[in-house]
Amino acid sequence: MQKIVVLGAAESGVGAAVLAKDKGCDVFVSDFGSIAPQYKKVLEDENIAWEEGGHSMDRILAADMVVKSPGIAKETPVMRAVAEKNIPVVSEIEFAGFYTDAKMICITGSNGKTTTTLLTYHILRSAGLDVGLAGNVGKSLALQVARCPHKAYVIELSSFQLDNMYRFHADIAIILNITPDHLDRYDHKMENYVDAKFRILQNQTAKDAFIFWTGDPVVARKLESVNVNATVYPFAEKPAPGLAAFVDADGNLEVNTPQRSLCMPCKDLSLKGLHNLYNSMAAATAACLTGVPADVICRALADFGGVEHRLESVRTVDGVKYINDSKATNVNSTWYALQAMTTPVVLILGGKDKGNDYSEIMPLVKEKVNKIVAMGLHNEKIVDFFGGVVPVVSTDNLADAVAECRAAAKPGDTVLLSPCCASFDLFKSYEDRGRQFKDAVNNL
Repeated sequence: MQKIVVLGAAESGVGAAVLAKDKGCDVFVSDFGSIAPQYKKVLEDENIAWEEGGHSMDRILAADMVVKSPGIAKETPVMRAVAEKNIPVVSEIEFAGFYTDAKMICITGSNGKTTTTLLTYHILRSAGLDVGLAGNVGKSLALQVARCPHKAYVIELSSFQLDNMYRFHADIAIILNITPDHLDRYDHKMENYVDAKFRILQNQTAKDAFIFWTGDPVVARKLESVNVNATVYPFAEKPAPGLAAFVDADGNLEVNTPQRSLCMPCKDLSLKGLHNLYNSMAAATAACLTGVPADVICRALADFGGVEHRLESVRTVDGVKYINDSKATNVNSTWYALQAMTTPVVLILGGKDKGNDYSEIMPLVKEKVNKIVAMGLHNEKIVDFFGGVVPVVSTDNLADAVAECRAAAKPGDTVLLSPCCASFDLFKSYEDRGRQFKDAVNNL
């Protein structure tokens, strides 16, 4: 009987444990932190052995295979010990892939992948296809494979998940963009982060599809040095030879693939802004390749409801619009948010800085931002960088930040929470930050 140890007992880990149990493995789940009550209940109901608050190294090092949570870095003591024993380590996605031959539509990128994943899923569901949602969004892929299998899955993949994927095969792979992010997990080397993202292409053949934005310089440079076995379907804003998707001279989104083609006015897209145009192109191309009828795709592109915490309109108060873009945890994501703004902005920045270079957003700050409200425990870098350009006020809590924004904003302005930074200095997650912001705005 194969011994499987699952490290991390949240959505992915518990799902992997259930699948391993169903496949007749000897399963043990270990979490260095505390396990949420809902996941403890699943483990208890399934009679799966588990521990929290530490690791029993003797049991872990007796494993035939370790399924690792993407949040656990390879430099942690437990992973170093596993590596020394040469125990194979895989991600939950890789492990689930051992037990299914479903069609896999996989999406990665530094920004936009959640929106593109949910939009693609929405289109396929609108077409009545038997499809699951997994990865960084939705339910555990392993749990779905074990208990409610689908014929296809739309999967959002982070670089951390891709790190421990080896045999997994994406029928359709999408790389939206690559900008500096999480470099602390990649020895502060951009090339290591890029290599992780490009693992989405491994094991593809000419029968598979690779969808990408031609305007991303990092992707374009990497493509000069790698062999792509899949059939390529590039997209861009302006027409050019060989593109699968583009905007024509009349302002229509056009998509052309061997399976399906479509043409719809860009003004009818539910998601606004240049970044969302790219997201819509990628999702529409994937849907065409999957064989979804053009009228279904166009209808779904027009009625998609958007993503929580990504340019999410919260409320208009005293003529000021408040927008929650808490998911903007890097500079490039905030660039796209500012690019989409059409009114003067009071901008909330700050949090746990990941080595940010704010120069990318400086031109848009000069053009569109009237004031910056820094919200974090350490705001010195933001104050120093932007202080000579626009007024900057430093706060260390959300209530004060919202109060400063309300005092600074005038009717017709937009208060934009688009922090550029991770949330872990003041909040549990970017979701927690966004929800607290929405609560504060709704209480104004």
